[in-house]
Amino acid sequence: MVIEGEPGPGGVAATLTLADWRREIGTLYAEVRRLAATDVGAALQLWRTTRERLFREHPQSPVPASKRADFRAYHFEHDPALRFEVVVDDPPPSPLAGAAEGFGTFGGFGGMTIELPVSAGGSMSFTRFGSVSIPFPDGERRLDLYWMAGYAGGLFLPFRDGTNGRETYGAGRYLLDAAKSADLGPGGTPNSLVLDFNFAFQPSCAFDPKWACPLAPPSNRLDLPIRAGERLADRPDPSSGPVV
Repeated sequence: MVIEGEPGPGGVAATLTLADWRREIGTLYAEVRRLAATDVGAALQLWRTTRERLFREHPQSPVPASKRADFRAYHFEHDPALRFEVVVDDPPPSPLAGAAEGFGTFGGFGGMTIELPVSAGGSMSFTRFGSVSIPFPDGERRLDLYWMAGYAGGLFLPFRDGTNGRETYGAGRYLLDAAKSADLGPGGTPNSLVLDFNFAFQPSCAFDPKWACPLAPPSNRLDLPIRAGERLADRPDPSSGPVV
């Protein structure tokens, strides 16, 4: 089992290639934020092509080495209606909600410290520090925001939706994971974030079960399909448009 983003076995070379992976991803997202200020489509295309290249060529790719040469990334069509600037609110001050989900207790950052389940078993610690209301075309939904308490810290926004298990990885996708520099930046108002589901990505465990990835809690399971961002290669849904 390898925790997503942590050094694994392999000594100096493996640790330095992990550092380089983070450097590459950090540079990518910095350029994505810069481009998106004037051309979101160009930013999205850069994000797609760079990630595909890294997954195919980089030693720290989550794709098994035997499959990298032929790796191809798949995405839903770009949907501009799924890009939002949202204000982050304080999380609901209710310990009963967390207790009912079996996730932990309050503490840190004024929110709830919880243990999110991990794909390979066990859990990882996070603090639920805020929540956002997202005005989807099908109606407003709320998602919780987390701060990773472990190895690197950072914003974390996992979610599940109606595409999981058919068009996308069954355990959900990530929208923000600042521990690995996946951060779309602030919005134009105080306490706001950019959330663009066209940049939603599959966790490493979607490519190889050796990776251990934290999973979305029940509060972040959307009751509608989000046909934007990365998707699986097989079983395309004709209603989602062409796979690109």
